[in-house]
Amino acid sequence: MTAPAPAWIDRYPHDRALRRRAEVSFWAVVLLVQATFNTVVTRIELRSAGRTVAAWEPLLWELTSALVVAALIPAVVAFERRFVLRWGTLRRHLPWHVLASVAYCTVHLAGMWALRHAGYATLGERYQPPSWWAQWGYEYLKDVRSYALTVCALVSYRFLLLRLQGEARVLDTPEPPASQVQDVPETPAAQAPASTPETPHAPPAQRPERFLVRKLRREFLIAAGDIAWLQAQANYVGLHVNGHDYLLRSTLTDFLTQLDPSRFVRVHRSYAVNLDAIAVIEPLDSGDARLVMKDGSSVPCSRRYRDGLAPRAG
Repeated sequence: MTAPAPAWIDRYPHDRALRRRAEVSFWAVVLLVQATFNTVVTRIELRSAGRTVAAWEPLLWELTSALVVAALIPAVVAFERRFVLRWGTLRRHLPWHVLASVAYCTVHLAGMWALRHAGYATLGERYQPPSWWAQWGYEYLKDVRSYALTVCALVSYRFLLLRLQGEARVLDTPEPPASQVQDVPETPAAQAPASTPETPHAPPAQRPERFLVRKLRREFLIAAGDIAWLQAQANYVGLHVNGHDYLLRSTLTDFLTQLDPSRFVRVHRSYAVNLDAIAVIEPLDSGDARLVMKDGSSVPCSRRYRDGLAPRAG
């Protein structure tokens, strides 16, 4: 009996093709609606000012503007991913976004002017824009709002994805029982025994065995041993568990220090794997390798990290 297909709300965070179609469609609709609205407003403003222009000109102006904004959105996405805005980074990253808004306006203005010159020339006309600095100041007042709204949309979208995908956190290490603390006798510093080679070392820090995952309004636990592989994702680590990905706020390097090094090894700058979850190691001509996991997924392994798989081969 075939298992029922998962609901779209469960598939969406993990289906990149579905997400890409939805994201492209969202921005296409937003920019088309904005261009249509701005065309109507521009015509009304021109009529009120007593200026006469061809009917196609306001439409060309707004379409060229929308096309350049569409081309700039991937750059804004990449920049915002590099300089993430949240409470902890606001003071450090906000000045970079202010500078980015200046570059955004400059590229936007230059790009739409180039497209307008080409569009007018195609129609046998000549485009005569106002002076650069006067137009730049006017456009920046609009573009800084456009840039801010785009960044706000990206931050909100990332928050929504996090809620849909599920965010993991390490469970707090339990406090020792109070009785154990009270039963330890106090030794005066003057009477403390001298350190000897036989003095036992402090016990190693307890490694987390389970993680709490919050997904929408649900909470559940995942065992550390169930993690098949991990991937660095900006300020998060993606935990791949039984075909699902959960995000944990950490760097891959820091998080690996909390896992058992005899089981979890780094195999790439952005990936680490659970050795027990590897099914097949496929060497590549380049010297790298592809790790096929028991759940059917695959993880890249770079040549510089292949020595970490030696325990598996032994």
